[in-house]
Amino acid sequence: MWSRRRFLETLAASPVVAGARRRLTTAPSVLTPTATTAVTGTRGRDYFRELGIRPFINAAGTYTAMTASLMLPEVMDAINYASKQYVMLDELHDRVGERIAKLVRAEAAMVTCGAASALTLGTAGVLTGTDRQKIGDLPNLGSMKSEVIIQKSHRFGYDRAIRNCGVTLIEVETRDDLERAVKDKTAMMLFYNNNNKDGRIRDEEFAELGKKHGVPTMNDAAADVPPLENLWKYTAMGFDMVAFSGGKGLRGPQSAGLLLGKKDLIAAARLNGSPNGNAIGRGMKVNKEEMVGMLAAIESFVSKDHAKEGLEYERRAEEIRRSAASVPGVKAEIFVPEVANHVPHVRVTWEAGGTAQRAAAVVRAMLAGEPSIAIRSEGESLVMGVWMMRLGEEKIVGRRLREELSKSPQR
Repeated sequence: MWSRRRFLETLAASPVVAGARRRLTTAPSVLTPTATTAVTGTRGRDYFRELGIRPFINAAGTYTAMTASLMLPEVMDAINYASKQYVMLDELHDRVGERIAKLVRAEAAMVTCGAASALTLGTAGVLTGTDRQKIGDLPNLGSMKSEVIIQKSHRFGYDRAIRNCGVTLIEVETRDDLERAVKDKTAMMLFYNNNNKDGRIRDEEFAELGKKHGVPTMNDAAADVPPLENLWKYTAMGFDMVAFSGGKGLRGPQSAGLLLGKKDLIAAARLNGSPNGNAIGRGMKVNKEEMVGMLAAIESFVSKDHAKEGLEYERRAEEIRRSAASVPGVKAEIFVPEVANHVPHVRVTWEAGGTAQRAAAVVRAMLAGEPSIAIRSEGESLVMGVWMMRLGEEKIVGRRLREELSKSPQR
């Protein structure tokens, strides 16, 4: 199974990529105004060039370490608007949450500083309710419930966000395991949406078991929009809380996220976060710009023509697939991941059989080349996502990929 953490750690540790990027960038010793930026077409400082940082074409996907997605113009308009005036933060939290909740058909909603923050604050809200003493005590649980049930196959790199609250994760595999695991100290049940088909308890049954035993359920669906209907699918299914990233498919601020769910749980989660001072989430601050920007992103996402957008993604994917497939000995196909990043991707393999080393070498060469392009490897295959590219970049990616695939396999 593909691991985004392994992919990014491999890139970061690669001396080939690091050396190439150092050779191909120039970092002035001081920050000084420079020429017009190619991206915006407006005059201003080219901060990345000044800092010796080389931007790249994102043909990989919405990975946090790659700065995920580019915010929509309407999101930037909202951020700029909010940056010029003062408001009371809690009042803005209330109003933005109410508006977003209506848009996504939830009882309540709040903007968080990412999906991981949503997981921590949601867990904290379950543990403390509105009890100020308990809020101040976390992560020291004292008399609070202390266990969260999760399927063994659903353990993932970001469940630390849950454990931040001091709880212990109790692993189960079957329905019977889960029902035996429910005890007086069970606080919550956690579901990792990306691994729905890996577990023996699927999403609907998991939510139903939570209701049966009176245990709140949370679904981490961080990267699981599109499709649009996922924004209300899981709360309608019966999950008490659902977490989403704001800066992936929703194209809001990367440092923002969403926690949706029951009114009492969202209210309790709010008390565990900023601007409350003596709370585990004080450092998980969300500013007014991010709140209004996230609202603008949701409004845009629910109103756009997703079918038309899907056709554009298919066109980009076909451009890259056709270019890669023109290289003798190379196979290329279009596929759509079933859950996370549910949009057209391109998979490239070698007819005679490739190796993980060969695929990784192409990834490194694409990133180190001109222009710099981020793709990813998945075992012996190359995988490209098209939805984070700007219009026209699919032609550049296709051309560069064809060049690299045409080179000697002894590279």
